Amino acid sequence: MQKITITRLVVMLFVLTLLASGCAKKAVQEEGTNDTTTQTQEVQEQQPADVSDTSVVDNSAYDAAAAARAAERAAAQGLVQIHFDFDQYVLTDDAKSTLVGNAGLLRAAPAVKVLIEGHCDERGSDEYNLALGEKRALATKNYLVSLGVAAERLAIISYGEEKPVDPAHTKEAWAKNRRADFKVKR
Repeated sequence: MQKITITRLVVMLFVLTLLASGCAKKAVQEEGTNDTTTQTQEVQEQQPADVSDTSVVDNSAYDAAAAARAAERAAAQGLVQIHFDFDQYVLTDDAKSTLVGNAGLLRAAPAVKVLIEGHCDERGSDEYNLALGEKRALATKNYLVSLGVAAERLAIISYGEEKPVDPAHTKEAWAKNRRADFKVKR
C-alpha cells in the first residue's frame, strides 16, 4: 500500500514539474472517470494578434501625443521675434518672412497658445509707446491669422518701453527694442 502511495506521489510531482516548467498544453485524463473527457491545462500565452491590435492603438495614441508634445516644444523654442522700423507698426518684408516660419510652427502645434508682446524703444511718451506696442502686437497677430493660425490661440499685450532688450541709449539698442516677442502660454 505504501509503495502505491509513494509511486503516485512521485508521478504527481513529475506531472506538476512538467506543468510548472512551461508546457503549453497538456491533456490529462481524470482518474476515476470512464468517459474520454480530458481536462486541458494551459499556460497563458500571449496571442500576437491580440497584443498587436492593442499595441497599435496604444502606440498610435502615444505617438500622436508624443508628436504633439514635440511640436509644442518646437513652437515654444522656435518662435522668432520680429522688429519694426522707427515709429511704425507696419510689418517689414523681413518681419513677414519670419512670421511665415512662425506660422508654420504654430500650425504644426495646434494646441499651443501664444502671447504676442508689443515693445517700443524709449523715445516717445509712455502712453504713445503703449499704444504703438499694441498696434505692433495686433499687426503681428493679424498677419499670423492671415497665414492660417486660429485667432483664438493668439493674445496680445503691449509693454511699450517697459522691457527693453538692450538698455543702452543708441540707435542699435533702439532698433533691438522695437519688436514683437512670442511667449507660449501654459
